[in-house]
Amino acid sequence: MRTILATIGFLLATALLIYILVVSRRVITWIVVGAFFAVALYPLVGLVQRRLLGGKRRALATLIVFLVVFIALAALVTAFAVPLTQEGTKLAGQLPGIINDARHGRGPIGGLLDRTHALNWVQTHQATIRKFATGLTSPAVGVLSGVATTITGIVTIFVLAYLMVLEGPKVVDGFVHLFRPQTGERIRRVGADCAKSVTGYISGNLLISVICGGLTYVVLLVMGVPFAGLVALFVGIADLVPLVGATIGGVVAVIAGFVHSVPAGIVVLVFFVLYQQLENHLLQPVIFARTVKLNPLTVIVAILIAVELAGILGALLAIPVASIIQVIARDVWDNRRGRPKEEPTVGEERAPVDGAAPRGSTPVTVPEHGLP
Repeated sequence: MRTILATIGFLLATALLIYILVVSRRVITWIVVGAFFAVALYPLVGLVQRRLLGGKRRALATLIVFLVVFIALAALVTAFAVPLTQEGTKLAGQLPGIINDARHGRGPIGGLLDRTHALNWVQTHQATIRKFATGLTSPAVGVLSGVATTITGIVTIFVLAYLMVLEGPKVVDGFVHLFRPQTGERIRRVGADCAKSVTGYISGNLLISVICGGLTYVVLLVMGVPFAGLVALFVGIADLVPLVGATIGGVVAVIAGFVHSVPAGIVVLVFFVLYQQLENHLLQPVIFARTVKLNPLTVIVAILIAVELAGILGALLAIPVASIIQVIARDVWDNRRGRPKEEPTVGEERAPVDGAAPRGSTPVTVPEHGLP
């Protein structure tokens, strides 16, 4: 009876845990993204604490770093918002004239509508279009709700990342002290190496985005497309998403090119088709192989699987998660096959560990079954 009750209790607890995970999946996503940014900013906070504050006052170092990050993000938003507002105001003033020209078949829009007979179709189906426009009210409410949720998520992620960086050393020390000193030191080393892999991923991703944004700016500038810097900045930010980011940014750049002129649009389109192949099959695998120390094939496979499982979030987290799994797996392999090394085995530059002794110590004989 006791075994039966324990089994039933275990099943109920498992079902409750799954239910909690499903219901709170949005909050869990925010926590995961917050932890990702916390790990990325953790070394920077430590650097500020050591160099500027003499190794003390971690709270002040954390505040300084997050203020700098907030100012940088605000500058990016301003760089987008100001030109878009100016152009939107200019377009609103010219819109009545553009509509009037389009109705009479004048101007680029009117000529396009006249050649494609779209204007006749619009005049014939005015009632259907009016009904469709009336039905857009409910989706608009959903869009506003999604915007509010996004803003809430961004603020929550920012606060979670701040608290994780601030309280990180205390949490890590408390967790490590639950184990024996040797095991705790091993966990600390592996955790530090996992953090390095996340930092390497971020630096590599930023490098790829800078390359993409710079090349886009040169192409748009040569073709004379207006607001080349603004469009290139958007392309660089969108390119932070592996595999699909360049496509998202490329669509905006191509539209901007065709709005300027047909030859400019064709040139920008050809550029992005070629660049996306270059980035996906050369830049990303090669750069991530050096910064994250992952095999190029592993990079592509990890991204494809993660995108299928979790969409854009999976694409963002695929490479660091794969690198963390690699670090942990190789550390477990080292400890089962031979003496633990001073540092976890990472990347392609791995060295055999069987019978290896730490530097400065006398080699010892290790039993065939490994350490207990």
